[in-house]
Parts: sequence; structure tokens; C-alpha cells
Amino acid sequence: MKLHKRVIEELMVRAGEPAGLRSRSTSETRTHWLGPTGTSSPRGLAERDLEVFKEELASAQQLLCAADTYAVLVILQALDAAGKDGTIKHVMSRVNPQGCEVVSFKPPSAEELSHDFLWRCAKALPERGRIGIFNRSYRALTKRPSLRRRLPGLRGTSCRLITSTACGRLSGPS
Repeated sequence: MKLHKRVIEELMVRAGEPAGLRSRSTSETRTHWLGPTGTSSPRGLAERDLEVFKEELASAQQLLCAADTYAVLVILQALDAAGKDGTIKHVMSRVNPQGCEVVSFKPPSAEELSHDFLWRCAKALPERGRIGIFNRSYRALTKRPSLRRRLPGLRGTSCRLITSTACGRLSGPS
């Protein structure tokens, strides 16, 4: 499924720039971006697009693995029972499970508490050639006052998370 360059630009978040999530629609579909497509319902279009996307994702995963240059990190954040697990199940259903890992962040362990807040995120980054899915964004938890004191290097660590996948797995901040 080819998307128009304008749509890709609208969806892209550039390194070092805020994502601007408040101004991004979560309900727009390909119909909003490209105009009428001849289908009777947005749901029918979405189901058809999902099937095409899953095939393309499976092909892209093979290229990602063969190139062994980059990794892909998907971060899903939502309230409990909002559909993150179902999204992973349906969207990733055709990828090779050997090249994909889902990490759910539970309350931190004693070892994790002894490091800075993003240590466990850095530890879970996907290796080159693999897809990693974080089933909850670490950013949501940074608003809790009890965690703010543990985040002195948040900006620097975030940049390392973004750039490290080109060089392989990040060993993690100390």
C-alpha cells in the first residue's frame, strides 16, 4: 500500500523533535488522507488495508533481518484494556515471531530501581535486524513525581535510544 508523500510527512516524527501527539488525529483513516476509495465503509477499507499491510510488513521484516543494519522499535501506550495486546496480535500476525519481541513493562524490580529509569528500556532494545514492541511507553510514567528524581539524563538517554539501533543493541546507561 503506497501512501502519498504528504501523508508520510504528516505521520513522521523526526529525531529530536516532539511528537506533538495532541495535534495528531487517532481517528483518521486512509479515506481522510486520500479521498473516497469506492468502498462502502471505513471499516471495510481498514480491514482490506490491514491485510495488505500485514503482507508488506512480513516482506519488510525479511529485508530488515537480511540487511542486519537497523532495528525497528514500536512503542504502544494506552490505558489498561485499551487494545494494545489486540493491536499487536492483529497487526503483527504475519511477521516471523523469531524476529520480533514484545516487552511489557511491569513495576520495576529491585535491580531496575538501582539504575536510572530508562536502564530497563535500553536493556530491552531490539538487536539489529529485529522488531521490538514496547507494550507501554516509558514517557507516560515520567509524569509521576516519585520517578522524576530518577530521570536526570532523560533527554540524553532518549537520544541514545533513537540512535543506538543503527549500531546494534545499546548496552544500557550505567
